[in-house]
Amino acid sequence: MAEAQPDSYLAWSPPTYDVRNPPKEIHSYQLNDDGEATDSSVFGRMAKWSPDGSTALAQCEDRTFRFLQLPEELLGITVDSTLASSLPRSLTQSAPILDYAWYPCASARDRASFCFVASVRECPVKLLDASDGRLRASYRIVDHRERQVAPHSLAFNPSANRLYCGCEDAIEVFDIHCPGEGTRLHTTPSKKSRDGLKGIISALSFAPDMSSGLYAAGSLSPSAPSSSNIALFSEDTGEAPVMFVGAEGSQDGAGYGVRASVSQLMFNPGRPYLLYASFRRMDSIFCWDLRADVSRPIEIFGRQALPISGKERKAATNQRLRFDIDYGGRWLSVGNQDGGISVFDLAAQPDTAPGENAPRPGSTPRTTPIMQFDGHRDAVGSVAFHPIRPLLLSVSGSRNFDTSNGDVSESSSSNSDDEPVEVTDAGASSEKLRRPSPVTISRKRPQPVALDASFKLWDFGPRS
Repeated sequence: MAEAQPDSYLAWSPPTYDVRNPPKEIHSYQLNDDGEATDSSVFGRMAKWSPDGSTALAQCEDRTFRFLQLPEELLGITVDSTLASSLPRSLTQSAPILDYAWYPCASARDRASFCFVASVRECPVKLLDASDGRLRASYRIVDHRERQVAPHSLAFNPSANRLYCGCEDAIEVFDIHCPGEGTRLHTTPSKKSRDGLKGIISALSFAPDMSSGLYAAGSLSPSAPSSSNIALFSEDTGEAPVMFVGAEGSQDGAGYGVRASVSQLMFNPGRPYLLYASFRRMDSIFCWDLRADVSRPIEIFGRQALPISGKERKAATNQRLRFDIDYGGRWLSVGNQDGGISVFDLAAQPDTAPGENAPRPGSTPRTTPIMQFDGHRDAVGSVAFHPIRPLLLSVSGSRNFDTSNGDVSESSSSNSDDEPVEVTDAGASSEKLRRPSPVTISRKRPQPVALDASFKLWDFGPRS
């Protein structure tokens, strides 16, 4: 009779990250070197690991999805070699991509579950097969003018049977087993009303616990004095918000939120009562404890306290710089527009910085990174922790306009106008007179260039 295995063999434990030393770069992938992206302005917007960690899918600026070709020995996962080789290099879409999300149970070992949803402008939401890119199903969102509307955010519920899509002043809910039209949940009573969650729902995130059914929604419209732009909803209560999450200042009440557009929302996987949010053109990530007073964040994480390696700080950017939290809920990582990557310890006590970040009576503590390192030569638009191994995937690239050299100019004058003209006068020696240079106007618009369109894999494992 076989002996029973101890419980320790059956328990899952998250990866162990060594943050005492900077991570080791174990793989780098240049987007412009794959033979498909010939335009120097193409770069990756973000990348997401599949739930089983077997592959990573990237959203690129040229309206394509790309599977990152990562060595299996680095991921520590054994996958069927025929499947890995059969994955398409890229999946081209008909319009710009707004958002995408893996099916929560997607696995390369199960072809039926290996899929993801994508939001493409002016198209229905697509359920795509990740193995070959074919369309499995579509979910239509139609406005009052009978136009196709693409959501700006996508999220599956923990049960993986419903898909939530963030639109303007509404959240569309679909049963993934029933393609077609879904149920619309209005986040505000009317266009003219000041109540509710107004604007484009730019971020959605579900609490990781199965029992609560809570999810957070954020809007691109900055918070107004009468309403916050982050609200909590429940799958059981429908479109009625449970509460609003809010305040940047010292005002009382939950009706005052951060005066900026919401870029990303995420719950802590290990502590589902903690909600994190990032905002457009802000270097801070806010954290609220939903068990306590949600009118004030309990902690603020500064992306970068000082320039890394003497780099000059760039101005704030409108580009989304997405953060990520590891599956154990211990580490938070985020990039910045200078190419640096910061790591925060979520279990440590807040380490306040001197000067303007010094705590004031009743103020929210500000936490500085436990580690900072140079990752790229351009803005880091996305970072993603591997679900099984202590690895971090970073994506870089942004639109940079170089006008120092100028473009080829056109002039209405002929070439002969620039040649010297010889004038002869009686009794005087001939001399060459040059006409004034004509005014030239550039008729070519400057084109953006990505300084560093790369994907890098960083190893945080213990050093031998």
